[in-house]
Amino acid sequence: MRTIDLLFGAHDMELTVWQMVNRAVLVFFISLALIRLSGRRSFGMRLPLDNIIVILLGAILSRGVVGASPFIPTIAAATAVVALHRLMGYLQVKHPRISRWVQGRKILLFSDGAFLRNNMIRALTSEEDIHEALRQNALEEDLETIDKVYLERNGKISFVKKNPGTSKLS
Repeated sequence: MRTIDLLFGAHDMELTVWQMVNRAVLVFFISLALIRLSGRRSFGMRLPLDNIIVILLGAILSRGVVGASPFIPTIAAATAVVALHRLMGYLQVKHPRISRWVQGRKILLFSDGAFLRNNMIRALTSEEDIHEALRQNALEEDLETIDKVYLERNGKISFVKKNPGTSKLS
């Protein structure tokens, strides 16, 4: 036990530079294992549930690095958060109602050549937000070739182009 305290410090003492470095290296590998356990979606999809794990793991594990909380309970808390994330992901796959509650639904912002103002207010999205996303994602300047615009569950704006036979001739 004395060697562990010497390498990593104890909760009730001030940490040396090397003890904090040792903790950081250990937390790095523990974090890597937890992220692998959590699954690829944690850092890939950026949905609300996935953002929660990023924020919580950072907050919890940082306490273990700087010695603000006891090390083993900190790792246990981080592991519990990852397990809960996996459970919620599993439940969302099995139960669409849970998925809608946790992640929400897409919101239609534009359809049939018109902005849907009530939906835009609900989504806190402006026309300029839609035009910016149009330029960045659809590589278009105007909505003439667009049939529908959605605010997706991950917060991104997506576009459905009109079928070539349905666009109006000028």
